[in-house]
Amino acid sequence: METLTIDLNDLGRTGWTPEEQANAALVAEFVRLLMNEHDFEAVRDRFGSGAYLQHNHGIADGIEGVLETIGRLVKRFPDYAYDVKHILVDGDIVTFHSHATLRRSHRGNPRKGFNITDRWRVVEGNIVEHWDSIQPIDLFARFYILVSGGRVRNDNGTY
Repeated sequence: METLTIDLNDLGRTGWTPEEQANAALVAEFVRLLMNEHDFEAVRDRFGSGAYLQHNHGIADGIEGVLETIGRLVKRFPDYAYDVKHILVDGDIVTFHSHATLRRSHRGNPRKGFNITDRWRVVEGNIVEHWDSIQPIDLFARFYILVSGGRVRNDNGTY
């Protein structure tokens, strides 16, 4: 499978502190392994040992909750990909703005897929918290969100 890359040289900012650069690189590795390579064992091995508080009510807390959710998605849509467009870092908060698509033929098509903003909090080299906003773009993406959502898998607030 052709894997989308996350080029920190292109998407990074010159004003980031060394800590912010490290936080951006950590999240980029997480996203690459999870969303684009679908290497769930590598995600579990690299990121699965600490606490991971989830603020998306449709995903259970912990890395296992993320792996379960993305695993179901990838099982139905093996060409799912996450094309990072912007990266913002403010201390321990890393924000990715991305265009996610379910089919290879939709990659790069701004009329297909999802517009997603994810925020992670990084503490001492560990991703410990996640928030997201997902905007389905096309009719199929809207329908998919409608039929796949609804079950609350954590009691955390959305902020």
